[in-house]
Amino acid sequence: MNDATNHSTEPAADNNRLSLSDRVKSLKLPERTKQGGGASSVLVWFTLTLCLLVGGATGVLGWETYQMRQTLGSLADGDGRELLNKLAKGEWPGAPNAGAAKGQPGLRIAAAGKPAAEGDLVHESKGYIIPVHQIQVSPKVSGMVMELYIEEGMQVKAGDKLAELETTEYQYDEDRGAGTLRAAEHRWQELWKYREDEIRQSKAELDDSVAQREQLFQEWKRNFSLKAANVVALKDYEQSESSYKSMDARVVRLQLSLELLKKGPRDERIAAAKGEIDQAKADLKKASWKLGNCTVRAPVAGTILTKKAEKGNMVNPAAFSNGLSASLCDMADLSDLEVDLAIAERDIAKIFKGQKCVVIAEAFPERRYQGVVSRLMPTADRSKGAVPVRVKIEIPREEEGQYLRPEMGAVVTFYNKK
Repeated sequence: MNDATNHSTEPAADNNRLSLSDRVKSLKLPERTKQGGGASSVLVWFTLTLCLLVGGATGVLGWETYQMRQTLGSLADGDGRELLNKLAKGEWPGAPNAGAAKGQPGLRIAAAGKPAAEGDLVHESKGYIIPVHQIQVSPKVSGMVMELYIEEGMQVKAGDKLAELETTEYQYDEDRGAGTLRAAEHRWQELWKYREDEIRQSKAELDDSVAQREQLFQEWKRNFSLKAANVVALKDYEQSESSYKSMDARVVRLQLSLELLKKGPRDERIAAAKGEIDQAKADLKKASWKLGNCTVRAPVAGTILTKKAEKGNMVNPAAFSNGLSASLCDMADLSDLEVDLAIAERDIAKIFKGQKCVVIAEAFPERRYQGVVSRLMPTADRSKGAVPVRVKIEIPREEEGQYLRPEMGAVVTFYNKK
């Protein structure tokens, strides 16, 4: 029975093996046939095409090189040398400087020297153009603006009239100062004028007192003799004695006064009178100074940047937040500009004073200006992690205000050459 059972299970196992084998075979890739050689043909054609392209490019490059050598060879004659010289001077047709030497219109590129080698460039940074000296023009006195002679962008010279203020109050102060000075001068003259007449007057009073004293002395002497004989009353004797002594004291006083008149005024009175004159002169000068400053003039030559007042406005140099204008305008010399940069602390070691730079304004990228590091600020900016640096720009005087303006962006290239 066991045999029968074994015979009955073996065919089933064989069937399972056959089915598993068939399944594995079904998963195998089909064998490559002769028709599969098409992929190899495509690879061959691709290789040949690539070789042809490389060869064609090499041929074109060789032809261009040949043509360039031929052209350079043709430039070796006289005409070629002249053309090369023109090219070196930037006089080729269509160049920015073309025709400039002959007075023809053309874009002038600011000279910045020969470009340095690429290895000389050590750093590049962006900053903003600012005036080296920007002046806030304020009147020295307060008052109403009666006339205004400025506009934004106007170029002025040092001493040019910018505005005029009301002068009424300051004119009155000047007149009052002049009167005070005249009074002080008259008091000074009083000490010296008619001095001889006063001396003669004092001497006459002294002589009169001396004569009266002599008469009173004789009367007192006579009453003294009568007193001994009990002929004169005691009251009359005492009165004559008192009158004589009083006149004698007056004579002494007039003698001292005469001596003082001959010596001149007292030192204290002289000093006081001189001080009054000096004080009056100072008050007059101050009033005249205020009156003169009602005309506001340009302190330096430059360009008007902003106008902060109009005709009829009240201006006060001491005004801050009381509704009055503190200044008339801002001005600066636009031929004296610099670039304000913030150099990161990790790059500040590359920057030094006197370092040569090239400055290019973003508004005029075709113009290049020479520059030099004028100063490195003594303190860093903690919030930016940078050190402020100023680069002075070399600008021709005739280009003042034409291209570079304050607050424009500019790119500065630093070179390692001193």
